[in-house]
Amino acid sequence: MPAKNKLTEALENSEKENSVEVTKTEQVGNGTLYTPPSRQGKKQVSGYFDKNVHYQLKLLSLETGKSIQVLLSESLNHLFLEYKKPPIA
Repeated sequence: MPAKNKLTEALENSEKENSVEVTKTEQVGNGTLYTPPSRQGKKQVSGYFDKNVHYQLKLLSLETGKSIQVLLSESLNHLFLEYKKPPIA
């Protein structure tokens, strides 16, 4: 086997130093699905809406500088409060 050059060694060392631990959640076919650490213990909540709803949500995101996820969390918390539930989103 040929000797490794400095670039190859540097890349291998960088990969080892910057590696992220992955938590496997389930086996599907030959591949494995995993959950990134930022999503562990969370569930996706989604729905289908008119394209104008999506456009307006993106517009609010741009105007406020908040992500769509933050805006949806705020909306869910307002809904929870309206129904006398704790704002946990």
